[in-house]
Amino acid sequence: MTRRKWVYDEELREMVEVTPGYAPKRRDEALNHLGGLWGDRHYDGLAATDGTDISSRKKHREYMKRHGLTTADDYQTSWAKAKEARERYMQRGGSVSKRDIAEAIHKLTNR
Repeated sequence: MTRRKWVYDEELREMVEVTPGYAPKRRDEALNHLGGLWGDRHYDGLAATDGTDISSRKKHREYMKRHGLTTADDYQTSWAKAKEARERYMQRGGSVSKRDIAEAIHKLTNR
């Protein structure tokens, strides 16, 4: 009687018989195509609009610093503060009174 080995195939969603030399796929190899989600694979082959190679995190960071650029995540705290200021402004009815508007109209019409 020969021995047999069975493993569960995720793609087929069933048990399949494997050969004696079978080696299971490592989980990171199986999910290698998703590496951009948690690694630096999204930098592969990346170039700036002027053609400069920024295909690594270090090159990208140096390019951004050299040209005085930044990414949107640098503004998260300032956006949160601006949102709070807008909410305060809306709750109080704004800081512009009817008198302020009347004065502005008067200035514009009497130039």
